[in-house]
Order: sequence, then C-alpha cells, then structure tokens
Amino acid sequence: MKLHELRSPAGATKRRKRVGRGISAGQGKTAGRGVKGQNARSGGGVRPYFEGGQLPLVRRLPHQRGFVNIWRVEHAAVNVYRLDGFEAGSEVSPRALAEAGIIKSPRQAVAILGHGEIDRALAVKAHRVSASARAKIEAAGGTVEILRLDSEVEP
Repeated sequence: MKLHELRSPAGATKRRKRVGRGISAGQGKTAGRGVKGQNARSGGGVRPYFEGGQLPLVRRLPHQRGFVNIWRVEHAAVNVYRLDGFEAGSEVSPRALAEAGIIKSPRQAVAILGHGEIDRALAVKAHRVSASARAKIEAAGGTVEILRLDSEVEP
C-alpha cells in the first residue's frame, strides 16, 4: 500500500449539502430556511442568551459575589487518634497514611489535627500540624516534621 492509495472507509465521509442550487437539488429556492422571518435572512437569528424579549435566565439569577481562590490547597484532615494503627517508632508520612487507607492518595496534602489521644512515639511528617496535635505527639515522645507543599507531596 502506498500513500496515494489510502482511502477513508466507506461511509466515513459525507458530502456537504449544497443548498439554494435549484429545485431539483431538493434544497432550492428558500434553501431549507422557510419563508421570510428573522431566521430566513442572511446573518439572521438571535444571540445565544436571547429569549424573545423575556428577561434572560442569566439576568434573572442573583449575582454571585466574592471570588474563588485558584491557589487554594485542600488538605486531608487526619486526627491524632487515627495514628493509633501505626507501630511505635514508625514514620507516619502521606505515603504511609495512604497505604493504611486513612487518606485516598499519597499526593494529597495532609493536615494533622488534635482530636483524640496518642500513646506511642511516632515520627510524623505532614504538610500542616495543629498546635494541639503537635503537643500531643511530642508529649508521647514523637517528632513532627512539616513538609513543603510544592516539592514533597509524594508522586
């Protein structure tokens, strides 16, 4: 097979409809536009949101105020009582939390919160740690390391 022998499969292409080319073509005279009226004219038709003079939907809705911060980072909240499943002395990182099924993905930013108690020393690595969570982890003999958002979210 050569390049000039390539053809589209049968039925893959369709000829365009040539309207207004005589009565025998089936789309002659008014060319499928009906008789007179706004839509029969060249350039006719209404703009997309026009509803025949009725107050358009976009103007009937209440105006939304405020703004959306496109740089917002959603953190997966993990309370300290959820860390009880880890062995004493182990490292609790986003990857370890994902493997334990506590968060969905190791790429998620993690925030450790202070609800509950912890009774073992853990090396916690997270993107955010509340003051009460830090106090509880360190009181149990553990350490806390804050990860940077941009570089240390594990792939």
